[in-house]
Amino acid sequence: MFDLKKTLQMAVAADASDLILKTGSQPAVKVSGKVLFLSDDVISFEDGERIVEEIAPSAMKDRFNEVGEADFSFDSPEAGRFRCNLFRQAGAMGLVMRQIKNIVPSFEDLTLPSQQFTHFASLDRGIVFVTGVTGSGKSTTLAAIVDFINNTRNKHIITLEDPVEYTFKDNLSIVSQREVGVDTVSFASGLRAAMREAPDVIMVGEIRDEETMQAAISAAETGHLVLTTLHTINAIQTVERIHTFFPPHQHDLVRLQLSTVLAGVASQRLIPNLKTTGMVPAIELLMATPRVRELVFEGKTLELDKALSEGQEYYGTQTFNMSLKGLYEDGVVSLEDAISASDNPDDLKLIIRGIETGISGARIGI
Repeated sequence: MFDLKKTLQMAVAADASDLILKTGSQPAVKVSGKVLFLSDDVISFEDGERIVEEIAPSAMKDRFNEVGEADFSFDSPEAGRFRCNLFRQAGAMGLVMRQIKNIVPSFEDLTLPSQQFTHFASLDRGIVFVTGVTGSGKSTTLAAIVDFINNTRNKHIITLEDPVEYTFKDNLSIVSQREVGVDTVSFASGLRAAMREAPDVIMVGEIRDEETMQAAISAAETGHLVLTTLHTINAIQTVERIHTFFPPHQHDLVRLQLSTVLAGVASQRLIPNLKTTGMVPAIELLMATPRVRELVFEGKTLELDKALSEGQEYYGTQTFNMSLKGLYEDGVVSLEDAISASDNPDDLKLIIRGIETGISGARIGI
């Protein structure tokens, strides 16, 4: 019989980011981005049904039976807290459980650029997007920003999450955490209600539709700091993606709104860390510089890359290639992984070739 408690403990001991359970297959974990099997024991159909009964709240069981998927959190006394996505595959149970550490990591713990992220956390108004693919650490980065505010400022912070991941203990701030499907019907309805709850900071776990995007922009326009995520791969795509939430006839208005409320975009990708067994983020940073605001207003998103390159020294902006160059220079990531993670690998090769030429006086074979 499959032992979930023991399996969760094994996943935590391996410092796995995710535990993957699938009926008809062996339990597996993701460690440093790679899938590893924990045992040769296959999860039976009966095991799958028992796991659902054991961990899913009754409302989530009903949702799973009705639509074939459900998101919720699960607290294990032995192994800690997990974010769960329960889904049906081939007519049977599938489950991914993401480990959530008890202590919210700091910017330094996550190796995020402290000065820029401290700036985001110190803002009184505007909207900050943390973006990346699934599993790139967006939720953890948001949690680090919220925790910094909680520990340094006297604010009322409202979070809207699906599900609640990190839990915060009130310090200098009050943190009200609301879970979609439990405490509010949807992100959009929770955002509308938040405007009547005297918020200073609103953290929205993810923006998925036009209604939520418009509510988030409106909240930023009315003097609140909004922190949220999007599934986009870089800063340019983030700005373009925001427009796609709205019909074409509203794009001019959206550009105007964004040019005034967009405070920043932090796009991140996790890369194997040569110095540890974990991962390290490469970060593209868009800060709301005068040039960036001008380009957003004019819809010249393709020119943002140049603006990020030119604004590093004064404003702290940077492209992915600039971040990857730094990580490679410091011996944190391999050349192969840096090039693989780049949007413009040929440009990165030229930058690195220049570095190597300057150091050794000889070209390297890239």
